[in-house]
Amino acid sequence: MRRLIFLLVALFTINNIYADGKVTFTASAPDAVAVGDQFRLSYTVTTQNVRDFRAPSIKGFDVLMGPSRSQQSSTQIINGNVSSASSITFTYILMATTEGHYSIAGATIVADGNQMLSNSLKIKVLPTEKSASGANTSSRQSSSVSQSSSSSSVSTKDLFITATASKTNLYEQEAFLLTFKIYTVLDLRSFSNVKLPDFKGFHSQEVELPSNPKWELENFNGKNYHTTVYRQFVLFPQQSGKLVIESARFDASIAKAVQSADPFDAFFNGGSNYVELKKSIITPRITINVNPLPAGKPAGFSGGVGNFNITSSINSKNVKTNDAITVKLVISGIGNLKLIDNPKIKFPENIELYDPKVDNKVRLTKEGLSGSKIIEYLAIPRDPGNFKIPAVEFSYFDIKTKSYKTLKTEEYDINVTKGAGNADQVIANFTNKEDLKVLGEDIRYIKLGEVNLQPRDSYMFDSIIYWLFYIIPIIVFVIMFIIGRKQIAENSNIIKLRTKKANKVASKRMKRAGKLLEENKKEAFYDEVLKALWGYISDKLNIPASLLSKENVEEALKNYGVDEELIKAFLSTLDECEFARYAPGDESQAMDKVYSTTIDVISRIENSIKH
Repeated sequence: MRRLIFLLVALFTINNIYADGKVTFTASAPDAVAVGDQFRLSYTVTTQNVRDFRAPSIKGFDVLMGPSRSQQSSTQIINGNVSSASSITFTYILMATTEGHYSIAGATIVADGNQMLSNSLKIKVLPTEKSASGANTSSRQSSSVSQSSSSSSVSTKDLFITATASKTNLYEQEAFLLTFKIYTVLDLRSFSNVKLPDFKGFHSQEVELPSNPKWELENFNGKNYHTTVYRQFVLFPQQSGKLVIESARFDASIAKAVQSADPFDAFFNGGSNYVELKKSIITPRITINVNPLPAGKPAGFSGGVGNFNITSSINSKNVKTNDAITVKLVISGIGNLKLIDNPKIKFPENIELYDPKVDNKVRLTKEGLSGSKIIEYLAIPRDPGNFKIPAVEFSYFDIKTKSYKTLKTEEYDINVTKGAGNADQVIANFTNKEDLKVLGEDIRYIKLGEVNLQPRDSYMFDSIIYWLFYIIPIIVFVIMFIIGRKQIAENSNIIKLRTKKANKVASKRMKRAGKLLEENKKEAFYDEVLKALWGYISDKLNIPASLLSKENVEEALKNYGVDEELIKAFLSTLDECEFARYAPGDESQAMDKVYSTTIDVISRIENSIKH
């Protein structure tokens, strides 16, 4: 009986494992390819109980192979929780033949007894390069590494960055998008010493981009490049005239393949070696023509430029004296929402008004700030009677119609009756409804009756306790002054501070590298290890990043009296880290070796150099 119960529980658990996940059926392919490129079109369904797979008609591409079927399954047990995943993938190998934009409809399949339709795809086919003659160069452009050049220089046609503005002729406070975009056919590794413009004359807000940039294929001036958006900013010009966005500077690190005549390299490394090249990229300046806002600004103009709407509300129209009245204004739309001045409400004189509370609920878009600005006014009537809160006029400049528009809220009639309290009553604090504030507490009544007075010398005047109240603070002040001066002196020595924290900064980077090692993220791991090595030696020896080179590092270490064997170990660790990226073989073993070697050589140098 127990075995039967155990078997039923196990079957129920296994059924739940496979039934919990919702079945999906998705299609995937590159967004853009070049004429002559071969690429994969895959359809993946997250179950193995499938039948009747039917692909759509594929037009505009040659089908070289497919559909090939592959199965995948995995089971994980984490903290006693069992999870399982399984899928089947149908794959086609296609080749682009003609330039243009193509759509591939969804495929159909019966999965777990249900008919399913995948998503459709849109693929852009780019032309072959104009410089290509007789040979298909698009496949070479599909690679991120330029294999053909043995030169140690980088051409401006192989790597450059564009700076483009969505508008160059606009009005004051009108938003526009500034985009820095990378174009490359090389193996771009990283940027250092990035210097962006200071955007003088503009209010700037950076657009948040994904942490992992998406690279796409794009044809630019007859050549196919791998492209991605590096940084984006939404700018609001704060003055009229011709404003200049200065050039940006990027120092790029590139891994470039060079042909080797060594037969051993030809056998083991395919005849190519990789060298690290540096290139400074400077974007062109951009001139923005900013027109002043037209004359005839309305009286209620508060600086808004864009497209807006305004609404108002009140918490109550019938209140008692010393009760709070809250009037809420909501300005919504798109434009320079954060830069708009708060509209003024003309409350009657016998209603006490407090500073407004402002809440910006906005998100950054290419057209400016979209969302709403909520302004709450707190007022307290002190006298009974009937009062009128007039309508609020809100004026702004409409970009679409290029004219001023004035909006008006409704007015409110308030009936105030005599309350039981007075000006000394406790009211809710405007910024926090749970905190309390007592009004009129600064006025005290004179206490009447007999007062017991004591002679002057009968208390603590001129006593030991009296003088201690003076002496102890002075002593504490002197001690704190000395300690503070010493701390300021230490912090002002930037070189010493950098040297002191070099090992700590390197340890943090190696901890991040250790996590990347566990996640088997090869590229990110080697980037972090190289940052730890170069960053440590830059801080420890006080060598600026722009002057870092193996020759400079070797000479500086010798000047500090570091053993030659240790110097060779550090330089070989750098070479080993750079070589391991591209070396064939067991990746995890190579990463483990680089990780342990790096920690060892940093620790030995730290013990050798004493400042």
